[in-house]
Amino acid sequence: MPDRKASTLMSDLHLTTLVDRAALGRRAKLLATLSVAYNVVEGVIAISAGIAAGSVALVGFGLDSAVEVSSGLIILWQFSHVMPESRERRALRLLAVSFFALAAYVGFESARALITGAEADHSRVGIGLAIASLIIMPFISYAQRRTGRALGSNAVYADGTQTLLCTYLSAVLLVGLVLNATLGWSWADPVAGLVIAAVAVREGLEAWSGEGCCVPTSSQTCTDGCCG
Repeated sequence: MPDRKASTLMSDLHLTTLVDRAALGRRAKLLATLSVAYNVVEGVIAISAGIAAGSVALVGFGLDSAVEVSSGLIILWQFSHVMPESRERRALRLLAVSFFALAAYVGFESARALITGAEADHSRVGIGLAIASLIIMPFISYAQRRTGRALGSNAVYADGTQTLLCTYLSAVLLVGLVLNATLGWSWADPVAGLVIAAVAVREGLEAWSGEGCCVPTSSQTCTDGCCG
């Protein structure tokens, strides 16, 4: 009799766990969709405003939004599989390539702007966009990382970390644009671009090597080989 009760209890707990994970999986996909939608709008505005103002940092920020979009799409692609963990290593490598491409473009353009002395025009649209991202993105990042921890999902947690990076880059972009607009420090724009490029290289290297991809939980260990 006790054995039967114990078996029933274990079955109920297992069922509850499956239901909880299904709900968390739906939440992860919802957050990824929200992130993709926001970053598409952010990227279009940033690149358009950056081209209009000749701002390397603003264009670079828009391209980073494209990387964020790819990150969200990777989550949606990964969770469409029966075993999402099997796609994790490939997803991280694809993301790393995107970061390297971003760093190469922004780094080159920023260096060229510093050497040639090219000056960016003021961009009120860019300043407003950076402020909006500083307000919105931390909430999305927190929800993504919390869901990733609950799921024990390396990819979902990493996606939240990428969103947090977008918040930091928003701050860097805002400083560069404000200094250029208020003090006429045109060099602040390409310097901000170089900071964005450096951060992109670091994130790309970490994604390629799989560093930080394992999410520690009380009941799970990394079993997908992402840290090996």
